[in-house]
Amino acid sequence: MSQIDYEINKELGECYLFMGELDKARSYYQKAAADSSACADPYLGLAAIAVSEGSLPEALDLYRKAHDVAPGVKSLTGMAMVEAELGSREEAFAHYRAVLELDPGNMLAINNYLQLGHALNRLEEVIPFLEAALAEAEDAEVIRYALAGCLTVLGREEEAKSHLEILLRENPSHDVAQQLYAQFAA
Repeated sequence: MSQIDYEINKELGECYLFMGELDKARSYYQKAAADSSACADPYLGLAAIAVSEGSLPEALDLYRKAHDVAPGVKSLTGMAMVEAELGSREEAFAHYRAVLELDPGNMLAINNYLQLGHALNRLEEVIPFLEAALAEAEDAEVIRYALAGCLTVLGREEEAKSHLEILLRENPSHDVAQQLYAQFAA
């Protein structure tokens, strides 16, 4: 098959997936995968279908296949989300870390990495990624507050206060930052 056949089948798969016609989407993604085994997109589409249908182990296999073909943020994020849902928190934590190494401002990965870091009692590992995200994220205010919260939990109060002061200078009406900062004065 040609590259044109691959593109057509992939695009049709995406269209049918968007329209919620999963069987048609699956058919076209399978054709696209057969047309070009060197492209990850059909496997990502098939994984999305598997997630939609609640077939998480199948989705994880498909995200892994996509990652084997072309490693990247989408396949890593997909693996991490499914692993977390299946209770494989350590694997999910590692995959979200890999996402953040590639894309420091990825808010989905930041949020989930932070949640898993808290659940796994590994917040210390989250701190450098929050710091890196401050320069990358569109919403630095959210990152700064999360960083201050992590630092507070870790007993690094002076660093937390410093971040809260910056946040409150930029947005004096930030209620939750005011509340956290007030805890240091008590």
